[in-house]
Amino acid sequence: MTVASMPLPQLPPAEPVDPGLLSRALEAAGRLANDAAEVISATLGRDHGDRPATTGTGTGTGTKANPFDWVTDTDRTLERHTRRVLAAEFPTFPVVGEEYGADPDAAHAPMRWVVDPVDGTANYVAGLPWCAYSLALVDASGPAVGVVADPGRGQIYAAARGRGFRANGVPIRPVAHPVVAGSLVCAEDPEAGFVGRVREAHAGVRVLGSAALAVTQVALGHAVAAVLERYHEWDVAGALCLAREAGAVVMDRAGRPDPMPVGGLLVALPAVADEVHRLWHG
Repeated sequence: MTVASMPLPQLPPAEPVDPGLLSRALEAAGRLANDAAEVISATLGRDHGDRPATTGTGTGTGTKANPFDWVTDTDRTLERHTRRVLAAEFPTFPVVGEEYGADPDAAHAPMRWVVDPVDGTANYVAGLPWCAYSLALVDASGPAVGVVADPGRGQIYAAARGRGFRANGVPIRPVAHPVVAGSLVCAEDPEAGFVGRVREAHAGVRVLGSAALAVTQVALGHAVAAVLERYHEWDVAGALCLAREAGAVVMDRAGRPDPMPVGGLLVALPAVADEVHRLWHG
């Protein structure tokens, strides 16, 4: 006897956003993503080993919390540039960024920008082109606008609430009927048990070293799901907008729908979300 799967729980309808604001935000985010892609492409790997690592937020390439938590001049320069542009064009929207923290009242603002100037900085320092620039405009319903620049593949991915997902301006069609077997699942910091269960399901796990690009692969249909154990809001906000506009579901560790979970998240194409969630939790 075949047991029908339960329908996936749904998020409440997202808050509407003024169409003019969406258009202006998407255009500004796209410009900033293009700027960032040029800088990252021109400097990829350039600082690797050039300077001794120094903890803090001074100049040069250094580390923060640990020797693998890199920060570079490119991180700082791109975030400062992003903040200058957004302050001029959207003065009432605070900014939250990886390198310079949150503007005053960002936690309570109706809308805020969230930026990661280089997601995958360790890859960037090593000259490995799996790194990205991520920017999102976030409200109470989650990311309303999101862009992810993928300089290694010459792509700018962009989405806005209700307007779909585009790669270099070309609409991306959702994958029709995905299955787990024979597919890829992206993950960051995956637990060994999860990797083993995915292999037993005849699928593969890929760790890219960039949370933004891991989630983006689901939006593109290159992977059927992405599982992230640890991340920050700025790592994933832009890519989650892409994924939702591409038709993916976003769930927290307990399997509840959440536009931007904390403490673990699953992004999956709807047909496989339940199966991947079971693999995640064994």
